[in-house]
Amino acid sequence: MNKEDVVLVDKNGRYKGLIDKNKAHINPTRLHKAISVLIFDKDKVLIQKRSKFKKTWPGFWANSCCSHPRLKESFKDAAERRLYEEMGIRVKLKRIFKIIYESKFNKTWGENEYDWVFRGEYKGKVKPDPREISEYKWISLKELKKDTKNNPDIYTPWFKKILERV
Repeated sequence: MNKEDVVLVDKNGRYKGLIDKNKAHINPTRLHKAISVLIFDKDKVLIQKRSKFKKTWPGFWANSCCSHPRLKESFKDAAERRLYEEMGIRVKLKRIFKIIYESKFNKTWGENEYDWVFRGEYKGKVKPDPREISEYKWISLKELKKDTKNNPDIYTPWFKKILERV
């Protein structure tokens, strides 16, 4: 296993093996573990614009943080680790629900993820990693939901699915 491997699972979350992260995201994609994080400051949620270096959905708006657990790493530990690596935020997270989704970005790249969604509260400075994130902003949940309906093409498919349940 290397740091760029992701954990393949079946639809029940049972281990099926490891695969290089890039290979997992080439169509036809393979179902693998993922995490998504939503960070709130009262009624506002922190969202990020994905870096232009991303292979899937570069330049699209997404949730506060998203990534993949490593082998033998819990979903929660992965979420807390990646939130710090991507946004410079350390906060305890609470698991809120799971989604499974598959989506094609283009002919080559896509997503197929068994995704646990976490929530946390934070007030303070954000220090995004520019290799991961090109912009970020705090936005009210009400305004965000309205914007995803009015401008769906600027948001990642998993983020829109997550917002349906928040």
